[in-house]
Amino acid sequence: MNQKSERRGIHVDQSELLCKKGCGYYGNPAWQGFCSKCWREEYHKARQKQIQEDWELAERLQREEEEAYASSQSTQGAQSLTFSKFEEKKTNEKTRKVTTVKKFFTASSRTGAKKVAQEKIVKQGQLGRERNADNILRDLKEIFTPSWELASPTAVLAGKLKEIQEAKAPSPSINRQASIETDRVSKEFIEFLKTYHKPGQDIYKQCKLFLDTMNHKRHLSIEEQSECAQDFYQNVAEKLQTRWKVPPEKVEKAMDQIEKYIMTRQYKYVFCPETTDDEKKDLAVQKRIRALHWVTPQMLCVPVNEEIPEVSDMVVKAITDIIEMDSKRVPRDKLACITKCSKHIFNAIKITKNEPASADDFLPTLIYIVLKGNPPRLQSNIQYITRFCNPSRLMTGEDGYYFTNLCCAVAFIEKLDAQSLNLSQEDFDRFMTGQVSPKKQEADSFSPDVCLGVKQMYKNLDLLSQLNERQERIVNEAKKLEKDLIDWTDGVTKEVQDIVEKYPLEIEPKNQALAAIDSENVENDKLPPPLQPQVYAG
Repeated sequence: MNQKSERRGIHVDQSELLCKKGCGYYGNPAWQGFCSKCWREEYHKARQKQIQEDWELAERLQREEEEAYASSQSTQGAQSLTFSKFEEKKTNEKTRKVTTVKKFFTASSRTGAKKVAQEKIVKQGQLGRERNADNILRDLKEIFTPSWELASPTAVLAGKLKEIQEAKAPSPSINRQASIETDRVSKEFIEFLKTYHKPGQDIYKQCKLFLDTMNHKRHLSIEEQSECAQDFYQNVAEKLQTRWKVPPEKVEKAMDQIEKYIMTRQYKYVFCPETTDDEKKDLAVQKRIRALHWVTPQMLCVPVNEEIPEVSDMVVKAITDIIEMDSKRVPRDKLACITKCSKHIFNAIKITKNEPASADDFLPTLIYIVLKGNPPRLQSNIQYITRFCNPSRLMTGEDGYYFTNLCCAVAFIEKLDAQSLNLSQEDFDRFMTGQVSPKKQEADSFSPDVCLGVKQMYKNLDLLSQLNERQERIVNEAKKLEKDLIDWTDGVTKEVQDIVEKYPLEIEPKNQALAAIDSENVENDKLPPPLQPQVYAG
């Protein structure tokens, strides 16, 4: 079997990692193969189209309702026109009289109490009008301003009160630890912004406004919150470049610090939220990886020799990095773990092959590392990075390349079949059900430098495999013998029943006593007497 056929189920063309719209950036399966920029454009187009369709449907339904109402009233219009005018005139006259009477009795001896009550009513009316004004202002801002800038004074006050309540409430140790980390990140962010002088103050105000807005919009879906975050990143980056004329290298550093400051505070609200099925997907992926524990590096064509101590250390470090990703709170830090894991993989391949690793070598090895490490909450981490990471990091650079390969590796694991591993469907099913395990490496084939404990371990594994096969054969034979005995017993019972039915048992009545043998002999008297025993002396 040639090398090409061995890799047919794992090989991914590098062009497949790019945005399918052809913009040159890296795509993502979570964005249906688009990059962040193209996906947002497609999303907005689809959203505008849906809004237009809903608007047209509402107009059509309103026209139909008006037509139906007009047709139902047309027959009664001529008759009820005069009566309607009379009722309207009567109602107006009655209202005018009531108003006149109220004005007539307004003054009274309790002028002071009434004045206080009236002032209270006026204040309540003013507060109501202010609330209505705030609502109207918020609606207008939702139409004409970016979503991340929406925060009315009432919303800001509500957010502050909620933060105060959360600060007063007792929290477990994990919340205290998160609070300490949040305070540390806040201090670092303020110290960093001091180097930007006037733009730093504006950036801090924008970040605080965005956090207040996000606290007010926690009832929104996670996709809508993600869109708000992406809009905020884009607007701040544009302001840094156009309004404040910040150099590109400082813009990138500023965006990293902004992401760290914001997502450290928002992590517990937007990572694996209860309104999504991220946790369900995590459990499904973990169950799938556990079921594929039998997959060997040879099946995946992994060009890594773990017998080399340096390579083995690189593999352990790669697994540690991919598992450590779940402990990070900032999307950029999670991406850094993926990047470190990928670099360890490239080093392991380079040491094994004594030449630089290729993309065709990297992806199978990454799949093997994921299968061997089984990282916790893998899907939640991928979704969190996709939703709230600075999009420029996912679209370009080594972070975006490694992250895209990780998404491809997870997709491959979810769809892995017998053809991908060059196995027959029968063997694949037996491996998946745990009936048998792939044949391990023979102990005699190890190099002399291998530890004796490793050799003994493989011998024990082979022995256990043989004992398992013997036990399965014995159990199968015992079940077969039991079935044969049951069939034999049933067969004998059926034959006996058939014979009994064919020859039923008939019990005859008891016969009378037989007469003496010589009773019918009429010549008994002529017989000689019976012999008598005689005793002879002598």
